[in-house]
Amino acid sequence: MKSDRTHESPTSSDWQRWLAEHAPKFLLFARQQARSEADAQDLVQEAVLESWQRQSDAAPPPLGLVFATIRRRAIDLARSENRRARRESAASDPPEVCWFDSGIEDRERSQLIQAAVQNLPDIYRDVISLKVWGELTFAEIAEALDIPANTAASRYRYALAELRKRTKEVLA
Repeated sequence: MKSDRTHESPTSSDWQRWLAEHAPKFLLFARQQARSEADAQDLVQEAVLESWQRQSDAAPPPLGLVFATIRRRAIDLARSENRRARRESAASDPPEVCWFDSGIEDRERSQLIQAAVQNLPDIYRDVISLKVWGELTFAEIAEALDIPANTAASRYRYALAELRKRTKEVLA
Protein backbone atom coordinates (compact mmCIF):
# COMPACT_ATOMS: atom_id res chain seq x y z
CA MET A 1 0.00 0.00 0.00
CA LYS A 2 1.39 3.30 -1.09
CA SER A 3 1.20 6.20 1.37
CA ASP A 4 0.00 9.58 0.22
CA ARG A 5 2.82 12.16 -0.02
CA THR A 6 0.82 14.74 1.99
CA HIS A 7 0.89 12.54 5.10
CA GLU A 8 4.61 11.88 5.00
CA SER A 9 7.09 13.94 6.94
CA PRO A 10 8.73 16.57 4.81
CA THR A 11 12.28 15.89 3.82
CA SER A 12 15.16 18.25 4.34
CA SER A 13 14.91 19.32 0.70
CA ASP A 14 11.16 20.01 1.17
CA TRP A 15 11.99 22.37 4.05
CA GLN A 16 14.76 24.02 2.07
CA ARG A 17 12.37 24.64 -0.84
CA TRP A 18 9.69 25.95 1.51
CA LEU A 19 12.16 28.31 3.19
CA ALA A 20 13.65 29.44 -0.13
CA GLU A 21 10.17 30.23 -1.41
CA HIS A 22 8.83 32.03 1.67
CA ALA A 23 11.84 33.42 3.55
CA PRO A 24 12.14 36.54 1.34
CA LYS A 25 8.48 37.40 2.08
CA PHE A 26 8.99 36.81 5.79
CA LEU A 27 12.12 38.95 5.81
CA LEU A 28 10.44 41.77 3.90
CA PHE A 29 7.59 41.75 6.43
CA ALA A 30 10.00 41.56 9.37
CA ARG A 31 11.98 44.55 8.05
CA GLN A 32 8.80 46.60 8.26
CA GLN A 33 8.30 45.50 11.85
CA ALA A 34 11.86 45.69 13.19
CA ARG A 35 14.25 48.55 13.88
CA SER A 36 17.27 46.95 12.21
CA GLU A 37 18.20 44.35 9.62
CA ALA A 38 19.73 42.11 12.27
CA ASP A 39 16.54 42.25 14.34
CA ALA A 40 14.48 41.42 11.23
CA GLN A 41 16.59 38.37 10.49
CA ASP A 42 16.35 37.22 14.10
CA LEU A 43 12.59 37.70 14.04
CA VAL A 44 12.25 35.52 10.95
CA GLN A 45 14.41 32.75 12.36
CA GLU A 46 12.60 32.75 15.69
CA ALA A 47 9.14 32.96 14.11
CA VAL A 48 9.75 30.10 11.69
CA LEU A 49 11.13 27.92 14.46
CA GLU A 50 8.31 28.77 16.88
CA SER A 51 5.65 28.28 14.20
CA TRP A 52 7.16 24.97 13.17
CA GLN A 53 7.25 23.79 16.81
CA ARG A 54 3.57 24.72 17.24
CA GLN A 55 2.55 22.41 14.43
CA SER A 56 1.13 19.11 15.58
CA ASP A 57 2.55 17.40 12.50
CA ALA A 58 5.83 17.85 10.69
CA ALA A 59 4.33 19.83 7.80
CA PRO A 60 5.52 23.38 7.22
CA PRO A 61 3.54 25.87 9.28
CA PRO A 62 0.80 27.94 7.65
CA LEU A 63 2.13 31.21 6.29
CA GLY A 64 -0.38 33.22 8.31
CA LEU A 65 0.95 31.70 11.51
CA VAL A 66 4.52 32.65 10.63
CA PHE A 67 3.53 36.24 9.75
CA ALA A 68 1.50 36.55 12.96
CA THR A 69 4.42 35.20 14.97
CA ILE A 70 6.82 37.67 13.33
CA ARG A 71 4.47 40.52 14.19
CA ARG A 72 3.97 39.37 17.79
CA ARG A 73 7.68 38.88 18.35
CA ALA A 74 8.43 42.31 16.82
CA ILE A 75 5.99 43.94 19.23
CA ASP A 76 7.59 42.10 22.16
CA LEU A 77 11.06 43.13 20.99
CA ALA A 78 10.05 46.79 20.60
CA ARG A 79 8.48 46.84 24.07
CA SER A 80 11.57 45.25 25.55
CA GLU A 81 13.87 47.75 23.83
CA ASN A 82 11.68 50.66 24.95
CA ARG A 83 11.78 49.47 28.55
CA ARG A 84 15.56 49.06 28.35
CA ALA A 85 15.97 52.53 26.86
CA ARG A 86 13.82 54.05 29.63
CA ARG A 87 15.85 52.22 32.30
CA GLU A 88 19.14 53.36 30.77
CA SER A 89 17.88 56.91 30.44
CA ALA A 90 16.70 56.95 34.04
CA ALA A 91 20.02 55.50 35.18
CA SER A 92 22.04 58.08 33.26
CA ASP A 93 20.04 61.02 34.64
CA PRO A 94 21.30 61.81 38.13
CA PRO A 95 18.45 61.23 40.54
CA GLU A 96 17.28 64.19 42.48
CA VAL A 97 18.21 63.26 46.00
CA CYS A 98 15.92 64.39 48.75
CA TRP A 99 17.99 63.94 51.86
CA PHE A 100 15.25 64.76 54.32
CA ASP A 101 11.50 64.38 54.45
CA SER A 102 10.05 67.84 54.02
CA GLY A 103 7.44 66.99 56.66
CA ILE A 104 10.19 66.65 59.29
CA GLU A 105 12.42 69.59 58.36
CA ASP A 106 11.28 72.86 56.91
CA ARG A 107 12.20 73.25 53.27
CA GLU A 108 14.96 75.86 53.65
CA ARG A 109 16.76 74.02 56.45
CA SER A 110 16.52 70.76 54.52
CA GLN A 111 18.01 72.34 51.39
CA LEU A 112 20.92 73.82 53.34
CA ILE A 113 21.71 70.50 55.01
CA GLN A 114 21.40 68.70 51.68
CA ALA A 115 23.85 71.18 50.14
CA ALA A 116 26.28 70.63 53.04
CA VAL A 117 26.15 66.86 52.51
CA GLN A 118 26.57 67.24 48.73
CA ASN A 119 29.65 69.44 49.29
CA LEU A 120 31.42 66.90 51.45
CA PRO A 121 34.39 65.15 49.84
CA ASP A 122 33.31 61.95 48.10
CA ILE A 123 34.98 59.67 50.64
CA TYR A 124 32.93 61.22 53.46
CA ARG A 125 29.70 61.60 51.51
CA ASP A 126 29.76 57.93 50.48
CA VAL A 127 30.18 56.76 54.07
CA ILE A 128 27.46 59.12 55.36
CA SER A 129 25.05 57.97 52.65
CA LEU A 130 25.69 54.29 53.25
CA LYS A 131 25.46 54.63 57.05
CA VAL A 132 22.46 56.95 57.36
CA TRP A 133 20.32 56.17 54.33
CA GLY A 134 21.66 52.73 53.49
CA GLU A 135 21.52 51.70 57.17
CA LEU A 136 24.71 49.66 56.74
CA THR A 137 27.09 48.71 59.53
CA PHE A 138 30.69 49.88 59.38
CA ALA A 139 31.70 46.35 58.38
CA GLU A 140 29.21 46.43 55.47
CA ILE A 141 30.38 49.91 54.46
CA ALA A 142 33.97 48.70 54.56
CA GLU A 143 33.08 45.81 52.27
CA ALA A 144 31.11 48.05 49.88
CA LEU A 145 33.89 50.63 49.61
CA ASP A 146 36.78 48.16 49.87
CA ILE A 147 38.27 49.89 52.90
CA PRO A 148 38.98 48.71 56.47
CA ALA A 149 36.07 48.95 58.92
CA ASN A 150 38.05 51.31 61.17
CA THR A 151 38.58 53.63 58.18
CA ALA A 152 34.85 53.60 57.49
CA ALA A 153 34.13 54.50 61.12
CA SER A 154 36.70 57.31 61.20
CA ARG A 155 35.45 58.75 57.89
CA TYR A 156 31.95 58.75 59.35
CA ARG A 157 33.15 60.67 62.42
CA TYR A 158 35.07 63.16 60.24
CA ALA A 159 32.01 63.60 58.00
CA LEU A 160 29.76 64.30 60.99
CA ALA A 161 32.27 66.82 62.38
CA GLU A 162 32.45 68.56 59.01
CA LEU A 163 28.66 68.65 58.73
CA ARG A 164 28.40 70.15 62.22
CA LYS A 165 30.80 72.93 61.21
CA ARG A 166 28.98 73.63 57.93
CA THR A 167 25.50 73.63 59.47
CA LYS A 168 26.25 75.29 62.81
CA GLU A 169 24.44 78.50 61.92
CA VAL A 170 21.60 76.70 60.15
CA LEU A 171 20.70 74.44 63.05
CA ALA A 172 21.26 77.02 65.79
